[in-house]
Amino acid sequence: MKAHTRLLSLLSARSLTSTSSSAMSCVKASASVANNKQNNGCKVMRGLECIAPLVQTVEETPEFITASVRGTIPAWIQGSLLRNGPGKFEFGNQSYNHWFDGMSLMHRFQILDGQVTYKSRFLQSDSYKQNSEKDRIMVSEFGTLAFPDPCKNIFQRFLSRFEKMMPTDNASVSFVKYKGDYYVSTETNFMHKVDVDTLETKQKVDWSKFIAVNGATAHPHIDPDGTVYNMGNSYGSKGALYNIISVPPCKEGPGDTLQGAKVLCSIIPTDKSRPSYYHSFAMSENYVVFIEQPIKMDLFKIVTSKLRGKNISDGIYWDPQQETVFHLINKHTGKVSPVKYHTKALSTFHQINAFEEDGFLMVDMCCSDSGQAINNFLIQNLRKSGEALDAVYNSLDRSFPRRFVLPLNISRETPLEQNLNVRPNSSATAICLSKDKVFCTFEDLHDDDLVDYGGLDFPHIHYNKYNTKPYRYFYGCGFRHLVGDSLIKMDLESKKFKVWHQPGLYPSEPVFVPSPDAEEEDDGVILSVVITPTKERGTFLLVLDAKTFQELGRAEVPVNIPYGFHGIFNSA
Repeated sequence: MKAHTRLLSLLSARSLTSTSSSAMSCVKASASVANNKQNNGCKVMRGLECIAPLVQTVEETPEFITASVRGTIPAWIQGSLLRNGPGKFEFGNQSYNHWFDGMSLMHRFQILDGQVTYKSRFLQSDSYKQNSEKDRIMVSEFGTLAFPDPCKNIFQRFLSRFEKMMPTDNASVSFVKYKGDYYVSTETNFMHKVDVDTLETKQKVDWSKFIAVNGATAHPHIDPDGTVYNMGNSYGSKGALYNIISVPPCKEGPGDTLQGAKVLCSIIPTDKSRPSYYHSFAMSENYVVFIEQPIKMDLFKIVTSKLRGKNISDGIYWDPQQETVFHLINKHTGKVSPVKYHTKALSTFHQINAFEEDGFLMVDMCCSDSGQAINNFLIQNLRKSGEALDAVYNSLDRSFPRRFVLPLNISRETPLEQNLNVRPNSSATAICLSKDKVFCTFEDLHDDDLVDYGGLDFPHIHYNKYNTKPYRYFYGCGFRHLVGDSLIKMDLESKKFKVWHQPGLYPSEPVFVPSPDAEEEDDGVILSVVITPTKERGTFLLVLDAKTFQELGRAEVPVNIPYGFHGIFNSA
């Protein structure tokens, strides 16, 4: 996320203003965007609104409370929006340093017959329980090192630096589903099974007990038959490996969790001692696509972080001299393609979709030209105001939706040094440099006007029907602030987009819910939890018509909710 010289005026004619009960939406006409145009975002030259209340500790709401509905919540929506994110940022007089470190707070918005109820509970992880019992930070997190117990003598505190640092089980990133059960997850080897009706923490699950991995992403992909694919690293004396994981769809017996999981294949990193960090991966009908990016993890620094008195995040860095590499894995055979697809250094946290067509593999993702953002989301940065907050925002690269077109049929007869992408109206390039290397450039999936909304991330599609298939629409958050401040619907055919925005309101990632009789791709609604730093207990669940992007209704909940990460819709 990198600053751009183009001036952002939040008061421009393009900005949307609020109405009495709903936000206006606008359709942005588009023009073609040149292939390599730099659209890295807009530099803010005035004080952004302080969002400190969005990253403050809140109380849980363990019993259902009733929301006040304004407008109309369609009666056909029957189920629950489940969300996860940090909700507690200190214990005693000790505070976490990084946004990602806060203790997991699970949320459930239950929607039945046009009415909404809400409850939330803190995940009863071992980390949470240990911290609560001692009223201090006992377990190290991504950006916070747990200091030795002050009750120990000096010698004991010194020796504690040599103790192995145990990974946290604070699963604060998302809800995921394996074999019909729901879990909350993060990126370590621990997940927690959760009763989604009560939000009760049921069972701690360790990936390493079932399969040789040290963690898995919080963004698995699901095939139509229910098989779940994921990725996880393994670390040994010879360095790291990237592992593609598959989990079968059926339970094998009472209490079954991840039984039957297997490593589909392993990929050797470019540098075994400095593997890439990754938050997610892409998947098409026949391939898993792993994107090895130049956000690097220095394993020596991470392993010795406790001894050196440093945070884990100290071992993660951006190396712009390294190219980004796409690895293709055949889901059916487990074989890794010998052909590697390279592009310039970029970073990506979330993919939009991937699909195969006419001998090409399209990989659509939100990405930026720098990978330093992960270490910039310190809580102290998120709580700044005025020029200091502007400076943080301007130090971050913007993320934009882009498409890579990967030719699948590379052979010794493939001509070199010429663009293999012959798809009409596509500005992406793919040039074969040798029998096992193709260099690619991307096509922008947006027009110039998206720059005015700070780019786009947290993408969602009509997943159950269009994941791994050609599609037209996706939804995401615009980022004219450090957190999402608008909702955006992108049309890939026209590269036009629609926006929901109200000043001072910050929506979470949009979740698409199809209508029961959906015939078109965008027949359904968008659900998003909207919060504000300027109004006490000003949270509401927003419901938009996915086709028109007009507000249908909102369910106001008299609680404070911090800005969270990810969630899913669970049908009743």
